[in-house]
Amino acid sequence: MARRPRRVLPGLVVALVVAVGCAVGGVSEPGGQEPAPQRPGGPDSPGAGQTRADGTTSVEEFQQDVADAQAIAERYWAAQFQASGQRFRPIRRVIPYQRDGEVSCGGQPLPRNNAVYCSAGDFIAYDVNWSVGAFRQVGDAFVFYLLGHEYAHGIQTRLGIRYSYTIQQELQADCMAGAYLGDSVRSAALKLDDGDLEEFREGLLAVGDEPDQPWFAEGSHGTAEQRTEAFFRGYERSLAACDLT
Repeated sequence: MARRPRRVLPGLVVALVVAVGCAVGGVSEPGGQEPAPQRPGGPDSPGAGQTRADGTTSVEEFQQDVADAQAIAERYWAAQFQASGQRFRPIRRVIPYQRDGEVSCGGQPLPRNNAVYCSAGDFIAYDVNWSVGAFRQVGDAFVFYLLGHEYAHGIQTRLGIRYSYTIQQELQADCMAGAYLGDSVRSAALKLDDGDLEEFREGLLAVGDEPDQPWFAEGSHGTAEQRTEAFFRGYERSLAACDLT
């Protein structure tokens, strides 16, 4: 991933606090299958070699980063499941959308400025305009975190993990996203450029709950400090740090 000017704008911070990791009808709610959506457009997914972005801020690079992050996540989790003797099913689709209600999950229309995993249709959906804005303002590393976090919710569903409180589900997903990225760097499936770790930190600082948000409230994701700690615990120590057993 290439280094990008690291500048978190106030408006973006507000959107990120609302959006990242929200599982609308997803982790907690079964439901009927959604119509099979299309993958985002863009170049073909990368092969098994090293992947990195080229340092621009174009929509084309954003599309490539999404495709790369998805392909690396699929390879990573396939290997983890194989190692434990389990069959792996990739998440069915990753869907970009632009308008309120353009995509629904279990009958719930998804709002703008959001990114979610939906277990009802087994897909990840994201507001493409908001996501491109985050990509340009925080950096390309954030795209890999965003996809990794939502993919982790899909893995939780596959493993039957269901916590009593949203915050537990979300912090574990942050840890799993860190493990996917840290292990991918260590295996040379992904290359970080100077500044990418700082982009992860800045993105995580932007998505923490407000200080007065009760930890037990439905929808709580954790403070900026809790989310950062969970992510880097997974990044440094792999899945063993994520309480999956």
